[in-house]
Amino acid sequence: MAQHYKNLINGKWVDSKSGRTFESRNPANWNEVVATFPKSTKEDVDDAVKAARAAFEKWRLVPAPKRGDIMRKIGDLLVAKKEELAREMTREMGKVITETRGDVQEGIDTAYYAATEGRRLFGNTVPSELPNKFAMAIRVPIGVAGIITPWNFPMAIPTWKMFPAILSGNTVVFKPASDTPKLAAMLVEIMMEAGLPEGVVNIVHGGGGEVGNAITQHRDVDLISFTGSTAIGKQITKDSADTLKRVSLELGGKNAQIVMDDADLELALEGVLWGAFGTTGQRCTATSRLILHDKIYDKFLSMLVDRTNKLRLGDGLLPTSDVGPCVNESQRSTVEEYVKIGVEEGAKLVAGGKRAADGDLAKGWFHQPTIFSDVTREMRIAKEEIFGPVLSVLRAKNFEDAVTILNNTEYGLSSSIYTQDVNNAFKAMRDIQSGITYINSATIGAEAHLPFGGVKKTGNGHREGGWTVYDFYTEWKAVYVDYSGKLQRAQIDNY
Repeated sequence: MAQHYKNLINGKWVDSKSGRTFESRNPANWNEVVATFPKSTKEDVDDAVKAARAAFEKWRLVPAPKRGDIMRKIGDLLVAKKEELAREMTREMGKVITETRGDVQEGIDTAYYAATEGRRLFGNTVPSELPNKFAMAIRVPIGVAGIITPWNFPMAIPTWKMFPAILSGNTVVFKPASDTPKLAAMLVEIMMEAGLPEGVVNIVHGGGGEVGNAITQHRDVDLISFTGSTAIGKQITKDSADTLKRVSLELGGKNAQIVMDDADLELALEGVLWGAFGTTGQRCTATSRLILHDKIYDKFLSMLVDRTNKLRLGDGLLPTSDVGPCVNESQRSTVEEYVKIGVEEGAKLVAGGKRAADGDLAKGWFHQPTIFSDVTREMRIAKEEIFGPVLSVLRAKNFEDAVTILNNTEYGLSSSIYTQDVNNAFKAMRDIQSGITYINSATIGAEAHLPFGGVKKTGNGHREGGWTVYDFYTEWKAVYVDYSGKLQRAQIDNY
């Protein structure tokens, strides 16, 4: 019988007051139930928020270096349990074991970075314009953070959000994706084992319609961090407006890799295979478009199709598997719909294009890695996010044309260019409209100590990762100390 997990509210593991449950299943073998979870309601969210609000009053007073000590312990526990977590992640969301190990490692890196940030939550001191007066700006925590995360990085993304929030002195109500609740529960168990006080982290399982909306609309939640679709991000912005919540959104992407005629083609080939079909294309930074210089278009396309056709689909726990399944039936259906759209638009299907359902693959939600050539820049498959193993290949006349094609999307998350021309590399850094640009590397592979996020409709301007995320989870407070012994009026008594 599958293990049953519960919500964590105020340090206690409890079922939902609804009494309902849902299952998490293995997308490579849908007959396998990974675990069951409470299908929670607004009432459960109310309890979690109440616990987080009470815990905040004590947690905000714990010195940040002491909060960092707990983060270090979390990192140590993640190291000790890395392989177990990686294997369970592959069972629950499907990507191959080498990738899930990397997902856990990102959580480890984020924990250790947060630990050091406990001694580095820098403020500023500046000279006052008046004599015998001291001026400074300091960071203070905000309150209760609502954390809503997706299924594709069930360890990395929750740690990106929760660790900085908690290190900064906030408390958390966490709603993980319904496709990957087990990894979320295991992460929270580790956080509690490391010594977090009761109520500092609370987890409420369930769907976005009930649990997610209850968090974003709750009047006692002070800030929201969400990663997911642009449509839901817009709704969260509306829901949060009435209470003027601070909101961080990391949304869609339609990322492109440019390959110039002077590029190392073998290197560029490795980059696009990793970028387009790693995580079965289910990354917000996935390479969804490939822009090839006209002079190498035919040669590179031939190389790409040959290598793509050799990729092996299968259960991500098997060492023979290169590409795992889509996360669920709905996601695979979306991929199939976009393949149909590409054919109807007149693009040429040169690799894949079908669900993979032979033998053991019939047990899961597998889809062949798929490539369209002769894609024009206004086709839907060149502009809309697919979130699956589908790559659109476009032709560019020169560098300027390639950048114009790359920027022709409402998103702006990640980008890549392969070139040996240093001038074009620097122009690409300047002219590409994206939050991340890689030179001679794939569009995926963000590191935990740098800002992560995009421009245009990819988000609302905040960043995750690195030092910048701490600006989101803290308020700036200006502090003046006047030791002159008299009233001094700024802008009046000194001019």
